[in-house]
Amino acid sequence: MASVYISKLPTIVHALAVVLFCTVTFTNAIALPNPRNSERAPSLAGYNIVNLRIEGSTNTIYEAPIFSGPRNVTTPSGGTHLCDGTNDGANPTPGNTCTDALDAASKLLRFPYDGTYDAEFQDFFITSISTSTETATEFWGLLLNYQFTPVGGCQQEVHPGDRVLWAFNAFNAMYFLKAEPEVVALLPGKSAVVTVTDGTTGVPVAGAEFAGQLSNTEGQVTITGGKPGVNVYKATRSDSIRSNAVVVTVV
Repeated sequence: MASVYISKLPTIVHALAVVLFCTVTFTNAIALPNPRNSERAPSLAGYNIVNLRIEGSTNTIYEAPIFSGPRNVTTPSGGTHLCDGTNDGANPTPGNTCTDALDAASKLLRFPYDGTYDAEFQDFFITSISTSTETATEFWGLLLNYQFTPVGGCQQEVHPGDRVLWAFNAFNAMYFLKAEPEVVALLPGKSAVVTVTDGTTGVPVAGAEFAGQLSNTEGQVTITGGKPGVNVYKATRSDSIRSNAVVVTVV
């Protein structure tokens, strides 16, 4: 079956799809520090851009790059504490962390989050983000590049381009779905294949819903270009964490 991928189309189409994805679909932007904020103004040491995704119980709360770095983090239940990667001696020098990224996104899109603070580990235990709050059996989990972090969010430093995932009910999830390619461009009537895998292990995932279809035993779904336009899809399965977004542009 004929396929047309973004690499075969002009670069401007790729750029347009990414811009539409970040600015129209999710209305997100990179959170730059305010130079008038005396707490951040002295230095940008330790700041970088990571890819942050927050998957709540029923929706994606945030999915976009975020610029963040060492800071004081405040939660209603935990108070104010430094979050810079040196917490509990986890790293020798301050740097950007998973919780710093969460905090920056919260300020950017103005969604609330909460967490208790453990003085022994000098770290927050996140209990609520937006409207998704932990229960007796469902908790927030933290993954870096699709792997559970061995330490808390203020101890886990991140590097440019890392993929940070805060996922609700993470410890009961069968898979952490990953859909690729993330950007697809099609001519009307032409087709492309999107593959759904478990981001943690890389194994194909069957039975995941994507664009109204279920992935086969190889994790594949074939999509066909219809009317010109831009659509954003995610792979979902009832026992798994929904995937990253895939931007499909029909030109």
